[in-house]
Amino acid sequence: MLRKAALRSLVKPLAALLALGFAMASGPAQALSRIKDLASVEGVRSNQILGYGIVVGLNGTGDTLNNAPFTKQSLTAMLERLGVNTRGANMRTANVAAVMVTANLPPFSTQGTRIDVTVSALGDAKSLQGGTLLVTPLLGADGEVYAVSQGPVAIAGFSAEGDASKITRGVPTVGRIANGAVVEREIDFALNKLKTLRLSLRNPDFTTARRMAAAINDFLGGDAAEPTDPSTVVLQIPPRFAGNMIRMLTDIEQLRIEPDQLARIVIDERSGIIVMGKDVRVSTVAVAQGNLTVTITEQPQVNQPGPLANGETVVTPRTNVKVDTEGGNKLAMVRESVTLAELVDGLNALGIGPRDLISILQAIKAAGALQAEIEVM
Repeated sequence: MLRKAALRSLVKPLAALLALGFAMASGPAQALSRIKDLASVEGVRSNQILGYGIVVGLNGTGDTLNNAPFTKQSLTAMLERLGVNTRGANMRTANVAAVMVTANLPPFSTQGTRIDVTVSALGDAKSLQGGTLLVTPLLGADGEVYAVSQGPVAIAGFSAEGDASKITRGVPTVGRIANGAVVEREIDFALNKLKTLRLSLRNPDFTTARRMAAAINDFLGGDAAEPTDPSTVVLQIPPRFAGNMIRMLTDIEQLRIEPDQLARIVIDERSGIIVMGKDVRVSTVAVAQGNLTVTITEQPQVNQPGPLANGETVVTPRTNVKVDTEGGNKLAMVRESVTLAELVDGLNALGIGPRDLISILQAIKAAGALQAEIEVM
């Protein structure tokens, strides 16, 4: 009986400790990121391909053949291949447009795979709505044909006009063909035959690269991974994964680490957007913000002569000049911040807008009180 009572007395504290342990284990995991989201396998990438083609079937919104000689030459050459001779003829059609066709060839794409393509007008066509792209070979950087595209073009924008007005929404001269190209040539990449694998970090950082290598080594049980620079982690393939690279990669890319980053403030002066990283710190600094505003108002007054007076109407100018120095803005103290929230609260306490905040951040940086890198877009 005593043993049962003692066990019962230990059950609740033990359960509480286990719950606390699970909470501590699951809490930081929410801030961790997968290696899959932080790095990519070198060599496993897409390739850009492009081609020159013709879109037909436009409702009078195509290229003007006199202004686009390349469209006329392409149309003539196409008709000759089909057995129609138009050399020397005066063609005045406006239903044809020359276009550039672009696409991304995904890695490990096999023959017969379909990919999306983007169609962009090359001449003075007004819209590609209702057009059909004719057979267009898509070439890579080496000049080889990797895919062939054809199909109806779908556009998101439109354009309408009358005698006195015109309205345009979106870009009617750019369209897209879903699954509009068929892959004809494969890019060879023997992933399973590699002896060494290189992981490229999307955001290069020394600390992140070291943490990534340490997580991989803990999983593999050795020193297979080694960071060579802030953006590369070299992985020697263990013998047990030889010829089975996919199984190793699927396990490694699910490992979670905490990425590190520089304390950085990104500023877009055109739109007034300010983005601060979580590691931004500011030392104690005093800030005063004020603008000199000069307002000039013109209120001309018309003076007319009396009913029997021999005079003329005179316009008397009246100008009102007002100068506002914003004397209410005093020197404010922004104390040393520990968190980003405190920094934001301290700057917001000045009651300023994003435009003035950009100038203040740059001034604090020049004073040496801002421990962060400022990047102006």
